[in-house]
Amino acid sequence: MGTRQLKQQAQAHLAQALNQLKAKLAPLGFDQRKAVAEQALLRQISVEKSNAEKGVSVLGTIASIAPFVGLFGTVWGIFHALVAVGKSGQAGLAQVATPVGEALIMTGLGLAVAIPAVLAYNICVRFNRTLSNELQDQAHGLLIDTMLQQDSTLKVENQATQKSLVGGQA
Repeated sequence: MGTRQLKQQAQAHLAQALNQLKAKLAPLGFDQRKAVAEQALLRQISVEKSNAEKGVSVLGTIASIAPFVGLFGTVWGIFHALVAVGKSGQAGLAQVATPVGEALIMTGLGLAVAIPAVLAYNICVRFNRTLSNELQDQAHGLLIDTMLQQDSTLKVENQATQKSLVGGQA
């Protein structure tokens, strides 16, 4: 799933979580409504952040380990070069070239895996941080809208109740 789709889906889930609560918020007082809505939004933000962070730790691990795999390949190649020199008794290009070439290829492969993995990891972390901030902003907006709607609904109901009472009768 692309980043734009993930962001839209997360924002839709956030709005949906609050919409499911609106009917339950009506009988509560203002402070209780606010607390319940905040907790629902925080819970949904946590769920969305967890979904967005799936696989990022694996990517970070690959980025961290790949240079060491390349280094191991380098050591292995140099070891084979030294074994070849020991068997032949002469340190010539023919005995050293192939194992050292293999060592350099392993080093290159380790870096070829590590560099893109580090870049991808950094992009994912930056996206997750941005998504978290955007979800917080949207949650604040939804909370304000919900509290204002609930508050205005209660005021209209109170005014209607007061107008229906005739001559101060309760």
